[in-house]
Amino acid sequence: MGSPSATPSVVVISSKNPVKIAAARDGFSRIFPGTTFDVRAISVPSGVPDQPFSDDETFRGALNRANRARDDLPNADYWVGIEGGVHVHCRAPASGTETETERDTRKIDKRETQAGPIESFAWVVVLDKAGRLGKARTAAYYLPEETAKLLRDGMELGHADDLVHGRTNSKQHSGSVGILTDDAVDRASYYTQAVILALIPFKNPRLTFA
Repeated sequence: MGSPSATPSVVVISSKNPVKIAAARDGFSRIFPGTTFDVRAISVPSGVPDQPFSDDETFRGALNRANRARDDLPNADYWVGIEGGVHVHCRAPASGTETETERDTRKIDKRETQAGPIESFAWVVVLDKAGRLGKARTAAYYLPEETAKLLRDGMELGHADDLVHGRTNSKQHSGSVGILTDDAVDRASYYTQAVILALIPFKNPRLTFA
């Protein structure tokens, strides 16, 4: 899809967060400039912890949201899941013999005791009515230790940002990335690029994507 049409294509974004809604609307409009989109928001559970703590957990949250949005509003053209998460870079053991799999397992199972630096990112998953799937990950950036410590103690990133930076409901505005860059990159533009990248398979339907 992407050709001009008198009937808007319905896009369901699986969140009522205005930042995510704006990112979905902007991403679709930019990659399909000749198409009119009717973007609808719906709240659905992610099926993962409120603060995902690994790349896999974050991706599953985005995928679950897209699938559940499709279940709830099956007559749309596209369904979008956006999930923010963090990843802990554990301190390497003195022996230097730990494998990547062992590190990943330890990150998930013992995250509350980890003292490694934490990076933040998000996954975007897009489904369409033909059964195709597009996915993309945002750029990642490191969180300050003041914020990272609160995450290790069990706090969500949005709440930690509010506490550290003296904000209110920052996750529905500039977000962590906007606060740290003084809005050189705000949360909506940060997500928009990933939405566009997740739409590559739909922009190129003659090509095959895994």
